[in-house]
Amino acid sequence: MTDPTNTAFAAATPPVQDTLITTDTAGLQAADIQIPAGDRAIPGYWAAPAGTGPYPVVLVVQEIFGVHEHIKDVVRRFAKLGYLAIAPDLYVRQGDVSGLESIDEIRKIVSTVPDRQVMSDLDASLAWAGQHGGDLDRVGVTGFCWGGRITWLYAAHQTRLKAGVAWYGKLVGEAGSLMPQHPVQLAAQLKAPVLGLYGGQDQGIPLETVEQMRMALAQAVSPSAIHVYPDAPHAFYADYRPSYRKGAAQDAWQRMLDWFRQHGV
Repeated sequence: MTDPTNTAFAAATPPVQDTLITTDTAGLQAADIQIPAGDRAIPGYWAAPAGTGPYPVVLVVQEIFGVHEHIKDVVRRFAKLGYLAIAPDLYVRQGDVSGLESIDEIRKIVSTVPDRQVMSDLDASLAWAGQHGGDLDRVGVTGFCWGGRITWLYAAHQTRLKAGVAWYGKLVGEAGSLMPQHPVQLAAQLKAPVLGLYGGQDQGIPLETVEQMRMALAQAVSPSAIHVYPDAPHAFYADYRPSYRKGAAQDAWQRMLDWFRQHGV
């Protein structure tokens, strides 16, 4: 097992908890990478089993703290299970959030990130995966917090996607030039089924908005689904944070894997 220091985490994260899970690279190929994306290359992190593949692909979309050690560890967890997983840095054009010391500072940068740019950069990351041993006929996406919302959006964007799993991602909001639509407005446009995983005690995502999404999916006759953990807060999967809830996290991880297998990832 690896033992990452606190410097591997974004400066704004809470002190790392003793519930931290670490995953080594034994039997894996894993590295920081540069992904050609439009007018520039964007940084990212990838891992896959040692060998040439082809491997099913999972795009891992960062939480608000960026592609820090927790997200990299999630990438390695997928690789240990036989996936090629890749987490692109989706804020890099707007700024580096890793050294910012408050979440309010991070939000100022995140609020300037256009959804269109994120979709394009995820497409570029998928293309990179296809050139490095990924099977583009078996593609999934999952994301946490900020990345949970993006997971819903990407499922309405990318036709190659087989399935998505959104962890406590925002579902409703005001429309603007950078974020013209939110998941609740896209329920009928999903090109792949999405499993939404939410906490009943999430103070940032009220249960009434989760129910709005559930109703929108039902009206669209979508195969997507939502599961709520009544006693879980926001970020219940983030094992390095006080919000971690082991029981809910383990159950949700297994639900995610089952969802991917069920839908051909």
